Amino acid sequence: MDKLLIRDCIIILAVIITGYTEISHDTKSKPEATAVHAKHHDHTIQVDTDPESISVLVNNRYKLPESYTPPDLIYADIPFIFKEKTEKRKMRAEAADAIHELFTDAKAQGISFLGVSAYRAYSTQTTLFNSYVSSDGYEEARRYSAMPGTSEHETGLAIDVTGGDGRCAAEDCFSGTKEAIWLEENAAKYGFIIRYPKGKEAVTGYQYEPWHLRYVGKSIALKIMNKGITLEEYFNAEPVNRKQKPSSSKEN
Repeated sequence: MDKLLIRDCIIILAVIITGYTEISHDTKSKPEATAVHAKHHDHTIQVDTDPESISVLVNNRYKLPESYTPPDLIYADIPFIFKEKTEKRKMRAEAADAIHELFTDAKAQGISFLGVSAYRAYSTQTTLFNSYVSSDGYEEARRYSAMPGTSEHETGLAIDVTGGDGRCAAEDCFSGTKEAIWLEENAAKYGFIIRYPKGKEAVTGYQYEPWHLRYVGKSIALKIMNKGITLEEYFNAEPVNRKQKPSSSKEN
């Protein structure tokens, strides 16, 4: 009986040891599986260069095709500083709806706006830029005006605005007005950003333009506003890094 008891004890001990070894092996394999899943936490925002995308990045490094025309341009239902029904009243449908809502809500709060210039075709930008070259020379013109294919106005997503009195249209005196302050605080709620903010000249390539609004959609606009960054910085794109003179009354 003693021999049988000893044999049984040996068998039981062997089973226990084998089971422990398998459990230990499984436990050591778990961290490897966890490490594989951890790789999915690294997300990078890619620069949006699709001309038809609402968040497309356009500057001197990222140009629009010469033949590009926005697919859904409509006349924005807002008042402008001029009466003529020209292309400068047009925006892409989503942006046009958003600027109408912005103007309407602002007016309800005692703030009035007028549109100055919205869409601009490649050919129009070419004519505008060439006129500046004729008056100031090529290098000087490049300091305050966008070359054809690099102006946000060509996307149909940008618009210059001014106060309801029509003064300071695309001029430095718009800065600090109650209208400019309202835009700084509220534009993002409607999907717009101040495209060329103060202190970001080396990043955007342009001086502070509180009148230049760019539609990017509410989600991106709020992120940009809350972080105090530019569209270039949102995409982690290379800065334009080119000093600019104040745009004054000249249109980029």
